[in-house]
Amino acid sequence: MATATAELAINGGTPVFESNVPFMAVGLTEKDIAAATEVLHSGMLRAASKCAALETKFAEMTDAKIGMTCANGTCALQLAYGATIERGDEVIVPAWTYIATASMLVAAGAKVVFCDSLEDTYQADPADIEAKITPNTKAIAVTHIYGIPVDIDAIQAIADKHGLRVIYDCAQAHLAEYKGKGIGAFGDVCTYSFYATKNLGTGEGGIVTANNDEIARKMGLLRSHGETDKYVHEAIGFNYRMNDITGAIGLSKLDELPAQTNRRRAVAKLYHDRIDAIDGIHRPVPTEGSEPAWHLYSCRFDEARFNCTRDEFTAALNKEGVPTALHYPKSLTEQPAFADVVKANGGHEPPVALKLAKQVFSIPMHQNLTDEQVHGVCDAIEKVASAFCK
Repeated sequence: MATATAELAINGGTPVFESNVPFMAVGLTEKDIAAATEVLHSGMLRAASKCAALETKFAEMTDAKIGMTCANGTCALQLAYGATIERGDEVIVPAWTYIATASMLVAAGAKVVFCDSLEDTYQADPADIEAKITPNTKAIAVTHIYGIPVDIDAIQAIADKHGLRVIYDCAQAHLAEYKGKGIGAFGDVCTYSFYATKNLGTGEGGIVTANNDEIARKMGLLRSHGETDKYVHEAIGFNYRMNDITGAIGLSKLDELPAQTNRRRAVAKLYHDRIDAIDGIHRPVPTEGSEPAWHLYSCRFDEARFNCTRDEFTAALNKEGVPTALHYPKSLTEQPAFADVVKANGGHEPPVALKLAKQVFSIPMHQNLTDEQVHGVCDAIEKVASAFCK
């Protein structure tokens, strides 16, 4: 053990990579820049033809009926919740997700009820969702976390049984599929983020999709001050519009997204095959029938198999030239912002979410990774795992 540990780069040994593998692929291509420049030269900077074209194309590619661009992914959630729930409604949301999925429910005046997730897929646990339903439950809001679709059939069956709305946070799941269909085909509303690090990243921006005309109409009113005609306002709304510069970048990037998504899937397959052979490290397991978008590739660390903590393990990986990140270091029930919510739920904290917060770590995942880099990442994981195994 001492010899193996000494060979680690963190202890002075030779690292697997001389320089870090890029953790993600961000930035604009010359094509993206040209698309933005075209809009700048046109002078039509507000939401116009580019945003409209992005709405149509994105909806088509995700099998949704209607698309509606907006300022960012958080605004997308606000539009979705504003059109589907009322103040005081009880909404079930996973404790294992990014804060916006739940915080925008609180901002909308909903009563948040946290459900747990599944340990292997990381997705919301349908059985726990059903167990949390009360006569006051009006909706389910779940995330396709890391770009892996939830068990949509199970979620929809619960919603149909109890007459509930379903909102899917798809911020990490651009072009993910479930049983041969784009995820936009499901639920009442799907929300997406175009933040810079997302699979389709425009810097900021987002989109909501829907298959119900009345819900789409409500979101349209909320997006632009409730306006139905110039200076005619049917309802109270906001200014959550996108601009055509962002729309043009999104359109340009959308052209490349199918091929990039396929490459992410190929990278994931390489990771699957190698990580399955590493004792104590568990790879993400896609939901049956799903085709993930693989925004992130997050593994689970089994502390019982190693003589180190998760954070010591990742620190050693980093020194081997493999950057890592924690998505996420806390369950939402551990966040101070939700202390009152947890108290209102009787102090219950979903146990799998608490466990995942101590186990998960993300490794490089993007379309620009070469096969050689992927195998090198796996070599580094094997090296560190071998050094710290019990």
